[in-house]
Amino acid sequence: MATVTFRDETATGRPVIEWEVAGLPERMTVRELIRLRVREEVLRYNARPGHRFNGLVRPDDAETELNGYRLRAPRRIDWERQADIAERAFLANGFFVLAGDRQVEDLDEAVDLTADPELVFIKLVALAGG
Repeated sequence: MATVTFRDETATGRPVIEWEVAGLPERMTVRELIRLRVREEVLRYNARPGHRFNGLVRPDDAETELNGYRLRAPRRIDWERQADIAERAFLANGFFVLAGDRQVEDLDEAVDLTADPELVFIKLVALAGG
């Protein structure tokens, strides 16, 4: 069984948040890892809903803030919907994933979690006026 570290960083490499998930198989696809990550962050949020959601992708009807999203009112978030949004965002280059020192580019690419136990997620932000 493997332990993976999920870490969000800014485009300049500044760490934003980091956490671990243990008990995983030695190999998982990027799709499975994204869905796992989203499920974990939504489960954490749903345990204590608030006005702010710190997650990979923006929930419906939320406003983007620095390193997170503001909800109009606290509510439960559907992790499967969020995971679907995250998959689409990955395909549209809304964020990219580094496994070890390499960028993974395909949702169906397998990642060896014994060799690359750290996954770095970097969200890309659209430039204003560009």
